[in-house]
Amino acid sequence: MDFMRGYFAIGVEGISKAMNVGSLFRTAHAFGAGFVFTVAATYERGEGGKSDTSDAPGHIPFYSFPDIGSLVLPKDCSLVGVELTDDAIELPSFRHPTQAAYVMGPERGELSPAMAKKCELVVKIPTRFCVNVGIAGAIVMYDRITSLGHYPRRPISPGGPTEQRPEHVFGDPKIRKKMEKFRDAPPEGEDTP
Repeated sequence: MDFMRGYFAIGVEGISKAMNVGSLFRTAHAFGAGFVFTVAATYERGEGGKSDTSDAPGHIPFYSFPDIGSLVLPKDCSLVGVELTDDAIELPSFRHPTQAAYVMGPERGELSPAMAKKCELVVKIPTRFCVNVGIAGAIVMYDRITSLGHYPRRPISPGGPTEQRPEHVFGDPKIRKKMEKFRDAPPEGEDTP
């Protein structure tokens, strides 16, 4: 995968079907997730491994939080709920946070009111009804990659892009002024010439 700033994680709340979680985690691993997690969920890795043939929890951090109160995210990481509600932001109009953890609700259910309240933002996939949690997660991750991945704009007519994807340019190193005096100072115990 090409360079993209920030990171993302994906998780589920209250889910009980390990195969769905396994599928979601495999897709997250493929899209380059920083970590995966469950909250108040029953997830047996052996059962989930039947659909997670990449063994995502064996290659990226996996966190299992017993309840919402124990959910801990990295500093400045935005929790984004994925839920089909009237007041949620439609995914095609959503600007993804640079540092985000996406959480989805259980099968045949929705994010709990406590989890929805904990979310900084809530997005919805504009569908007529809810789709499988693995499919929903894949759509959200794909949208994140296409919107933050520095891809060229889509062409006006059918077919591939008419412009090349720009190369990522790393900026010049920045030396902080406070550090200059320490960098240029003689080692401790030596006199200045």
